[in-house]
Amino acid sequence: MTAHAADYTWTAQRYPILGEAYCLAQVQGLDAEELLRRYDALPAGSVVGLDAVLAAWDAYEEGEDEDDYEDEDEDEDGEGPGEAAAQSDPTEDRIFVAVTELDGWAIAVEPYGYLGTLWEVIPRLAEGTRLVSHYRNVNAADTFDWWEHGSCRLHFEPLFPDDRHGSDADAPGIPELMTHCGFHLDTEDHELCTEAAFALAERLTDVRLSPERLEAATFLLGYAPRPVSPSAQS
Repeated sequence: MTAHAADYTWTAQRYPILGEAYCLAQVQGLDAEELLRRYDALPAGSVVGLDAVLAAWDAYEEGEDEDDYEDEDEDEDGEGPGEAAAQSDPTEDRIFVAVTELDGWAIAVEPYGYLGTLWEVIPRLAEGTRLVSHYRNVNAADTFDWWEHGSCRLHFEPLFPDDRHGSDADAPGIPELMTHCGFHLDTEDHELCTEAAFALAERLTDVRLSPERLEAATFLLGYAPRPVSPSAQS
């Protein structure tokens, strides 16, 4: 893969939320159901395409999701997914997450979320496998993580790519790889740093994201528990 930040300028243009506040986690070798289980998420049906995911998230934030799912099949306890979500008081206790599968990886998208980069959550998501995740919030605070088998190989803030942590933080080839993705090391140039995070994720996973692939993908929706006191990564 030869991905560069310039290849991902479409993210914020096509899906403005990806340029503002999101969390994207990719976990190798899992199906969507298993990754939702690792998030401990209540299932909430499925949709096709990232546009539909964002519409479902918007409805969830507006408190309209119960009506969206009330006609779905009931489970063995007589509860449909909308009923289970309603009992959990999702607007206070849960974070919306949508998961799909591409090229042997489960991919979780959290609009305005952050679970996939919390260090108390990542080990559970990445248990026995590899995880690559990146995150940005509305204040431009951001993180990038690469974990394997319970260990952090690389952690940094895309805004400050020269300040890296993890077992591979200074491994041969890592600075060059990051530079080839569009990160500006040893400078104050923050241009396209979010797009460079997408490019680095592609190089580490061999999964190329595009609007066409995201709109053709089926996403499973869920509501994952919101940590009582979300901790910052260190």
